[in-house]
Amino acid sequence: MLHVSLLRGSPCDLRASVVDRVLENFTTETQRSTELTLRNRYDMERIVFLERNTIQANFRRPNFEHEWIEYGETFPEQMLERLRGATIVISNKLSLREAELSEAPGLKLIAIAATGSDCVDLDYCRTRGIAVCNVRGYAANAVPEHVLMLMLALRRNLLAYREDVQHGKWQLSKQFCLLTHELRDIRGSTLGVVGYGSIGRSVARLGQALDMRVLVAERKNADVVRDGRTSFEEVLRQSDIITLHCPLTEETRNLFGRAEFHMMKADALLINTARGGLIEDAALIEALQKGLIAGAGLDALREEPPRDGNPLLDLNLPNLIITPHVAWASNEATQTLADQVIDNIESFMAGKPRNLLT
Repeated sequence: MLHVSLLRGSPCDLRASVVDRVLENFTTETQRSTELTLRNRYDMERIVFLERNTIQANFRRPNFEHEWIEYGETFPEQMLERLRGATIVISNKLSLREAELSEAPGLKLIAIAATGSDCVDLDYCRTRGIAVCNVRGYAANAVPEHVLMLMLALRRNLLAYREDVQHGKWQLSKQFCLLTHELRDIRGSTLGVVGYGSIGRSVARLGQALDMRVLVAERKNADVVRDGRTSFEEVLRQSDIITLHCPLTEETRNLFGRAEFHMMKADALLINTARGGLIEDAALIEALQKGLIAGAGLDALREEPPRDGNPLLDLNLPNLIITPHVAWASNEATQTLADQVIDNIESFMAGKPRNLLT
């Protein structure tokens, strides 16, 4: 669905020189007023929101003259046409590389409606002078709560017990309760936090509030372990639950593979609410099937949506919980995100850019 709104005027693809020729014959007061309106159309920023339906929140309109065009979804074959003429683009997970961005010569700003920036070619934007900003801290409550939900569900074998009840096993029990799966508390357990930005810090505080022992992992293969950190390998060896909160970069891609799963405790859990590419899928499947770890909770896969499937989705295991990249998407978090996107755009236009990545 396409939605267009303007503060003043209406969409027009004429170049200014063409408008000048049209306006040469305007002589009356009314015509001169029309001339001013038409000229103002060319002074307006053209804001194109490529993935409006990915954010279920209210986006207030920026406080400067602009043309606002939004599309519910944008597919790769539609990208070039929709980018042409844009001066500001709001994106979320669409891939914006040189091939697409080169078709938008007037582009000044890409406002990412997310924290992760791996979908945007930042190097190309730097060479072109395109500013890129993201949103930060908006999900500092939503994602940690989702992490806690996954931790509790796995430690208490929630899905396995639900399946037992559905299959009538409780009804056949010889006692008042059904003890078919192990139940573990999280109090007193060790939580390993990999990635210590705003969300990682919030998860750590939540763990401490629950009387968990919290270890903050140093970067993998780091030569020096900073104060307050524990070596990556030692976090893997000691943690009962490991939670990932890293951006996806060349350094962090496939951060967890066979070697890492072999370092972990056999009764440990892995939670990933960051990026699917942090984990090697085949290694995780092997770890779950061979009992190298006790379970995993995922809110991200390597390809999203997984239109061509994913082997993790084919597993029917009660100790694997997969949610469709929604940890960030509470009502409160998405509204904070929407407000911050517009704040970023307004600040940029006021000459006081914030949350810049380029």
